[in-house]
Amino acid sequence: MTTSTAPAPRWTQAASRIRITRTGQAVLRTVGRRIISSVLVLWGAATLTFLALHIPKGDPAIMLLGGMEANPTPEVLAQVRAEWGFDQPIWIQYIRYFGRLIAGDLGTSYQQRMPVAQALAIQLGPTVVLAFAAAATSVILALVVSLATAKRGRWITGFTSGASVTLASVPGFVLGIILLFLFAAIIPIFPSSGTDGIERLVLPALTLSLPIAASLVQVLRTELDEVLEQPFILTARTRGLSIAAVKLKHALRHALIPVATMTGFVIANLLGGAVLVETVFSRQGIGRLALTAVQNQDLPLVLGVVLFAALVFSVVNFVVDVLYVALDPRLATA
Repeated sequence: MTTSTAPAPRWTQAASRIRITRTGQAVLRTVGRRIISSVLVLWGAATLTFLALHIPKGDPAIMLLGGMEANPTPEVLAQVRAEWGFDQPIWIQYIRYFGRLIAGDLGTSYQQRMPVAQALAIQLGPTVVLAFAAAATSVILALVVSLATAKRGRWITGFTSGASVTLASVPGFVLGIILLFLFAAIIPIFPSSGTDGIERLVLPALTLSLPIAASLVQVLRTELDEVLEQPFILTARTRGLSIAAVKLKHALRHALIPVATMTGFVIANLLGGAVLVETVFSRQGIGRLALTAVQNQDLPLVLGVVLFAALVFSVVNFVVDVLYVALDPRLATA
């Protein structure tokens, strides 16, 4: 004997379609707002880099070439002025500058004798590998520690909080030197410098990820403690689910939403920490390139790094904002 289920009334189906349509429209509005905000951030960063060429006193062409110490010839100065349009009104220079940026032209590093975009592309690979390794390590450590210590008693919570605060407060270069001393000198497990090979990535990735993981643990464990007090958690427990299953299937999803708001903090630490880590461990990358550009007064390269960092920050925040909606569609209407 078979049983059949009566189809839902038409008005119920129509109401469901309306809800789906409204949610989709809200998501599209959210994505549209985030695109506009990202464009505004990039426009602001580009405007600031343009002003950096014109606000300081002196010849901007000489600044681009590295100052008077570079001893530029009149012919080179004339070439730079013509290339950047310094002999034209400021508003024309502004339009030309944005036109070049839109076309992907970040200018030329006259000290390295190559386009800025090419210099960034050469050093991008090692930094991307380091950033992904550090980000993955910090997220995994934060998840494991938070899930293991949430609702585990006062002593464990206190110890975890103290260790997290201490680790998050240690300067990056100090942590890097400590890890070098322990695992490259006292116990020579990993190489102390270089870029090639996974073994040369371990210490830099740990140096960059441990403070980030410590900060994430503070937020994630606090959110898990609050979520585990909610009534729906008790309902899940009465259905026979273990505490580990409740944390993974129910509590973690709700706790991740506030943690996602720290993406800007994570990206800033990855970009800023790369300068120190790549210097301490003698690694190639964007961070070391930026430090060298500042030391050599390579202004076009410095401005290119600033614009690249703004682009990365905007793209990552846009992706995370869209993920907010995926985690909780109610945020689309906010």
